[in-house]
Amino acid sequence: MSKVKKEMSNSIDFSTPIVMGILNITTDSFYDGGKFITKDKIEKQIKKIEQEGAKIIDIGASSSRPGSIPVSEKTELDRLIPTIEIIKKITPNLKISIDTFRSKVARECIKNGADIINDISAGELDKNMFETIAELNVPYIMMHMKGDSLTMQNNPVYENIISEIIMFFDEKIQKLKSIGFNKIIIDPGFGFGKTLEHNYEILKNLSEFKKINLPILVGASRKSMIYNLLNVSANKALNGTSVVNTISLIKGAKILRVHDVNEAVECIKIINQIK
Repeated sequence: MSKVKKEMSNSIDFSTPIVMGILNITTDSFYDGGKFITKDKIEKQIKKIEQEGAKIIDIGASSSRPGSIPVSEKTELDRLIPTIEIIKKITPNLKISIDTFRSKVARECIKNGADIINDISAGELDKNMFETIAELNVPYIMMHMKGDSLTMQNNPVYENIISEIIMFFDEKIQKLKSIGFNKIIIDPGFGFGKTLEHNYEILKNLSEFKKINLPILVGASRKSMIYNLLNVSANKALNGTSVVNTISLIKGAKILRVHDVNEAVECIKIINQIK
């Protein structure tokens, strides 16, 4: 079986890298918190994400920025379900990813038409998540994170960050396979329990994660690893994001999770041209 066919077993076509557009329907996300909390603004952003070329839209209803406190499960669902309905109505071709670590939220969102679950904790924050995902049998993005949103940036330490993250994924993958699930996408978790130096060590060695033989998602859009290094704000971090996305594509990323879809699509077009 070819690599492309194997990766398509996730029910997503990875014959070329794709873009996942971010829709944060939160009040406190680090870059766009509060921008998309009315129906009109949500609808406008959904249309923009599709028109600019994203294949997936990732909805976040509870901020996971460093120091944030998750909203209640009810609040999360009250935000997510109506948004799923809007997406299904106005952009039915977009695959819908739900950014949640809660198994109940995952179940309810898939039941209401979502397609993918994007779990920042890889099952660490809800021990029922793996069994739920196996039952739902939908693509599952699992991210590496050290600690939780409140603790992850409190002096994270690694002996060898690349090998430790690979070991983390190997253990999680084996657990999922043992219960008959293999629709897995991995995310090394830029900015989640990592210093600036850790993040660039991951970027430098991103191709090492190809050994796992699963699609790699990179979510570095406008993050502190970019704006702190460049001494700018998140608002000024688009150019740096494009640089990081381009390096990621060269090193094997299959999904770019971004706030700015058009620029990420352009990165993919240029990389595809030289390949």
